[in-house]
Amino acid sequence: MMTDLRSIYDARIDEERAAHEKCARLARSHYENFPVLGPLLLPSERRDLAAVYAFCRTTDDLGDEAEGDRVVLLETWRRRVAAALAGHPPADAPVLVALAHSARARALDPELFFRLIEANRRDQIFHRYPDRAALLEYCDHSATPVGRMVLGIAGAHGEDLAALADATSIGLQLANFWQDLARDRDRGRCYLPLSDCRRHGLDPDVELSLPCASTALRALVAEEVSWARGYLKRGWPLADRLPLRWRPLVRAFTRGGWAICDAIDRQGQDTLVRRPTIDSRQRSRFLLAEFARAWRVGVSPPGIA
Repeated sequence: MMTDLRSIYDARIDEERAAHEKCARLARSHYENFPVLGPLLLPSERRDLAAVYAFCRTTDDLGDEAEGDRVVLLETWRRRVAAALAGHPPADAPVLVALAHSARARALDPELFFRLIEANRRDQIFHRYPDRAALLEYCDHSATPVGRMVLGIAGAHGEDLAALADATSIGLQLANFWQDLARDRDRGRCYLPLSDCRRHGLDPDVELSLPCASTALRALVAEEVSWARGYLKRGWPLADRLPLRWRPLVRAFTRGGWAICDAIDRQGQDTLVRRPTIDSRQRSRFLLAEFARAWRVGVSPPGIA
């Protein structure tokens, strides 16, 4: 009996290890605006961060790229995630095997995962947002859960830290929206608040169908980029409140979002002509620079001496 139990335990450990290795490969292979894994993190933290990233990546791929009825696919995914978080991960889904282990190890709130799935479900149904409040409510499903997952992995708790993480997550999400105007247009979506569009005297359906941005759209995007920077600046002090090993990664995340805002500005706020990006060398420079000053607190946010 003891031998059988030991064999079952060993098989489970092997399954979890293989699942985490797959998540790590997925995290390393995808392009992002910022680095996913940090060199100073403990191996267990990198492991759990990769599992969360793999879950987020899989969920977003279902919402953006999957063939078939995505609402149905996302509901099926939600049920499988719920089963995994309840301790019954499907063996044919390594991402969920790894997620179940990491969520249990870090005592992550299951609601965070369900909110991200809900954001992707909404993307199939709602394609316009009447005002900034409505867009921020969407971000409370698409962005802030991710920041809070990262806090949980870092072992950082408290409403003040959660508020800083929320601000950073929203800033990154907004920067991504303005970076991806053309890509989202092709998916039938527009995240520009309609009240802002009216204030600038433009119809987003007309403006986004043009080969390049009009003067009115450029002015609106400039305003929205400033809005994104405001959130990134508000969340910047978060790194000072975290263990030293987390500071380079968190600051590099924010710098990645800020760099996208800068790239949009360099294109004259026209993201229809081409998608502004930052290359891998620039992302590496962010991380290396923050690694070199990880011990410092009170570091100024980008663009401020």
